[in-house]
Amino acid sequence: MLDIRPVAYVIGLLVACLGATMILPMLVDLVEGRGQWPVFAQSAIVTSLTGGLIALASSNGVKQSLTIRQTFLLTTGVWLMLPIFGALPFVLGATNATFTDAYFEAMSGLTTTGSTVFTQLETLPMGILLWRGILQWLGGIGIIVVAMVFLPELRVGGMQIFRSEAFDTMGKILPRATQIASSISTIYVGLTLACTGGYLMTGMQPFDAVVHSMTTVSTGGFANYDASFAAFAGPAEYVASIFMILAALPFVRYVQMMSGSHTALFRDSQVLGFLGTIGVLVVVVGVTLVAVFPHHPEQALREALFNVVSIISGTGYASADYMLWGSFLVMLFFFIGLIGGCAGSTACSVKIFRYQLLFASIRVQLRRVRAPHGVFVPRYQGRPVTDAVLSSVISFFVFFVVSLGVLSVALSMTGLDFITSVSGAATALANVGPGLGDQIGPAGNFAGLNDTAKWMLSFAMLAGRLELLAVYAIFTVRFWRA
Repeated sequence: MLDIRPVAYVIGLLVACLGATMILPMLVDLVEGRGQWPVFAQSAIVTSLTGGLIALASSNGVKQSLTIRQTFLLTTGVWLMLPIFGALPFVLGATNATFTDAYFEAMSGLTTTGSTVFTQLETLPMGILLWRGILQWLGGIGIIVVAMVFLPELRVGGMQIFRSEAFDTMGKILPRATQIASSISTIYVGLTLACTGGYLMTGMQPFDAVVHSMTTVSTGGFANYDASFAAFAGPAEYVASIFMILAALPFVRYVQMMSGSHTALFRDSQVLGFLGTIGVLVVVVGVTLVAVFPHHPEQALREALFNVVSIISGTGYASADYMLWGSFLVMLFFFIGLIGGCAGSTACSVKIFRYQLLFASIRVQLRRVRAPHGVFVPRYQGRPVTDAVLSSVISFFVFFVVSLGVLSVALSMTGLDFITSVSGAATALANVGPGLGDQIGPAGNFAGLNDTAKWMLSFAMLAGRLELLAVYAIFTVRFWRA
């Protein structure tokens, strides 16, 4: 029988920690004087007590290690439970949100998706805006740890290719996974502080700089304004672009660079592929804006760079309504959202390394067709790639496409139009944020969707953030029989 006590213990501790972070927006509201501090005080007490009691009740089952099934449950359970408590300030606070809207917003925050159901953000209390930023910031660092510690062990979507790299290579520098997480946290905080400083230098107000640095480094995309990043057009877009790119690179390379391997980042094929892809896309979008639309070259470069980086990294900021840029660029941005950043980063979507492995497999198959008796082995970063890894990657692509199709049909059955259904499904599974169309496009939000659609999208955000298979596995009969 599956012992869930170790899983419940960890989840309980994380819930209690989430409650402790509610003190920060409570203090901000006390300073602002909007009368929302009791909301955060009550939410903090309920969350911390509940988490503490769960951990206490499960403490007699704590073990030094988890089984594979317990790891699957823990990975999914954390992202299911935390949004429930993260939604409390939205239900009790000035937003007066229904539980459906509050859970959607909290799930969007913790999965760093960035889709929002709230409007008139400028009028919300600073405590609520800060809480949205905190949710994304915590979700960003959480997914880095999950991607480095859990997903390689679960062999999800080809992530096992990084298992030896994350532990063997890192073991020479940092012997335990907790130390790895600690080093990553140091880098994550450092990037956040540097991003805050960059925003301040562009003239952004301190509160906006703090919140937007949280949602930039986490590649989350929550903004303090309905206009998203269009409220800061200019130098701030360059700062945001730089830090979105930095956050979308593998954090394990930063740790290695800090430990003396100064070229580790630029010897990573997925980093080179990611940066090269951005360069090509920025040129295509920039040239199109100059040639087809009345854009000044600098404006075209800035808007192309910012919006391409925002979508490919899964941040989801918008500095312009690219729905007005013509059908070619609209479709291009749709597919850009399905690319993603590097594994082991805060970025979302499919990830660059999976496309590289897929193309490597295709090249080998083509060579085998030309030379049937030859022996060809796909390689990644100079190392042979096993059939198990390729099978896992191909399975991920299949599951992603099937999930996209099923979710699109399901959303259309709730009454949504074709564009909203397809782009909504894609942006939720890829954790990008904005979709396409007037309703959920870069100039809209998800407030007008029906509750059924919001629950579907909430589940899709969860599944997409945990690489699909880590979530789907627990819904199989065999998982519970094992």
